[in-house]
Amino acid sequence: MYGSEQLLLREWLVSQRKAAKLTQRQLADKLQVVRSLVGKVESGERRLDVVEFVHYCRAMGAEPTEFFTFLKQQPSDEAGSTGS
Repeated sequence: MYGSEQLLLREWLVSQRKAAKLTQRQLADKLQVVRSLVGKVESGERRLDVVEFVHYCRAMGAEPTEFFTFLKQQPSDEAGSTGS
């Protein structure tokens, strides 16, 4: 239902991690989680809840609201819209 937005989120997270010059292991260390968690998030095997997302962004030195601005700039997927 939200596949394209999830893909954009994962791509944005990876780009932010790389911009911060962090490996998955370094990010995991900052978050105090196992490296495989970062890999699963980036591959789409695991999703982040909103609180995890904020911590993830802070660990990379990214502002969480930057993602929402980025997402708003993307073409909308009317087929995936719930009509709300």
